[in-house]
Amino acid sequence: MPPRAIKIEDFLKNLPLFRGLSADEVGRIAAATSQMRAAAGTILFRKGEICSGFHVIVYGQVKLAFGASDGSEKVVEILGPGQSFGEAVMFLERPYVVFAETLADSLLLHVGKAAIVQELEQSQDFARRMLGGLAQRLHHIVGDLEGYSLKSGTQRVIGYLLREVDNAQGGRSAEVTLPATKSVIASRLSITREHFSRILHELSDLGLIKVSGRTIRFLDLQRLREYRG
Repeated sequence: MPPRAIKIEDFLKNLPLFRGLSADEVGRIAAATSQMRAAAGTILFRKGEICSGFHVIVYGQVKLAFGASDGSEKVVEILGPGQSFGEAVMFLERPYVVFAETLADSLLLHVGKAAIVQELEQSQDFARRMLGGLAQRLHHIVGDLEGYSLKSGTQRVIGYLLREVDNAQGGRSAEVTLPATKSVIASRLSITREHFSRILHELSDLGLIKVSGRTIRFLDLQRLREYRG
């Protein structure tokens, strides 16, 4: 049985973006927020469609990607619970430049633009938080560009794996489940699926990780952090 719908106010007030707002402020934003259940493989929006607000993921996963006429795609981001997307396009008043698709059964919130603009006009603290979130997203994009330009495929994969394990738990050995298929992650890292699988195999042969499907067990995190490929 799928999880029940959530109380929007309770979820919003615990997000970093809205934390610290008064009950009335959260209530006004919640009144302009709708819940959306989406099965895996659902297109949330397409490139060129008009943006009327932004999304927050309650549970599930979403990929943002560019699509080509031949059916190929370039994944630019893989997002999970608590993360949001669409804020920048909302403020620019331009159509979406990517498409969004759920990678798993998901529950999302769609926060209407008018309510956000109203709170920005009334709360400097909220405006700073929104700007901070956008700046953090820009910093992340610049980091990606650096990785694609200056780092090898092996370094990109190791960096991705280390971020996953650091987000999950610390310690000398740990285990994580990849949040998406190898094809999606490879596209996110700007390498082919075959290259991604080959790098995982090489790291496994070195005794740094153990791969079982989408489960990665880290056998020696310290050596992995120091490995340059």
